[in-house]
Amino acid sequence: MGITKLADLVRTDAHSAVSYRDISDYTGKVIALDTSIVVNQFRAATPSLSPLTGVFFRTLTFLEHDIKPVFVFDGKPPEEKRAVLEKRAEVAGWTSPNRSGKASTMTKDCLELLKCLGVPSIQAPGDGEAMCAQLVTEGKVDAVASEDMDTLAFGAKILIRQLNAKKDNQVIEYSLPKLLDCLKISHEEFVDLCILLGCDYCDKIPGLGPKKALKLIQQHHTIDNVVLHIKKKTHPVPHFWKYQEARKLFLDSPKSTVPDLIWAEPDEEALVAFLCHTKHVREKRIRSRMERFRQMREKKREQREKEKAEGRSRQTRIDDFFRTTRKRQQVLEAADSVSSNKKKLKSK
Repeated sequence: MGITKLADLVRTDAHSAVSYRDISDYTGKVIALDTSIVVNQFRAATPSLSPLTGVFFRTLTFLEHDIKPVFVFDGKPPEEKRAVLEKRAEVAGWTSPNRSGKASTMTKDCLELLKCLGVPSIQAPGDGEAMCAQLVTEGKVDAVASEDMDTLAFGAKILIRQLNAKKDNQVIEYSLPKLLDCLKISHEEFVDLCILLGCDYCDKIPGLGPKKALKLIQQHHTIDNVVLHIKKKTHPVPHFWKYQEARKLFLDSPKSTVPDLIWAEPDEEALVAFLCHTKHVREKRIRSRMERFRQMREKKREQREKEKAEGRSRQTRIDDFFRTTRKRQQVLEAADSVSSNKKKLKSK
């Protein structure tokens, strides 16, 4: 679920913290991927096919763009997430959610696939989003790719959504430092805002919308103070509300020692043996994609050598990683102009 309506709130009240990009903008970057999100996307999009095929194709696309992916797997979920997991299992038609932290058959298959692809993976002690955020904080990766907005609450400085292989797809990037600056709140206050909006770890106060929740946090700074100033008849506080436990999970989630991240060339024969001979994917499909992968890599290698020979070896600056596209910049400037005009009218 992530954080309820956080994306909408960011677009309206902190639009400068959002930028729209192309997958090629992340060339040369190390990106942590929340694996459960990737797998569930393919389950929903192609229910008749194994998600492994989708992971195979998407990973090769990342590698073709010189993006170094790191796949992060969920560990044992916290007890506070039990109700959400049971609800998701019911919707998906599963008998029961996996709360043991033990690797499922799908997880084991993904790990084997990634090994064949030469891509590193990490087992999180708890929620994968928290581990992804830790990787960013420790400088092991440049950003996190996930559809769950709660990755920001865990402290990931850069969150990327819609990072996939679709042509003309617009990748959405969120900057946590810019977001906090726009909203004029600290990270601790942001976590309390996320809990008020609605998260996976506890109930929320009924009837409290995003705008009202933000205003209350800006005025009173903590949930502890907010509950003292809201009207209990219209916004009843849940009984035995575990917001403090939720806050602790976001701010002090279990940490894990990060192993060395090593990438290797994909092993085509191992991929065929696993995907085709074991998982019954058509061999022609895998061979054809691997051939295209090699051609793309060779083309890029020749292009780099040509640029180097001409003395224009491309240097990626940090500003390039955070740049806003020209089209999007025009939209933001127009939004700022409208906002400014509204404020002038109000002052009159």
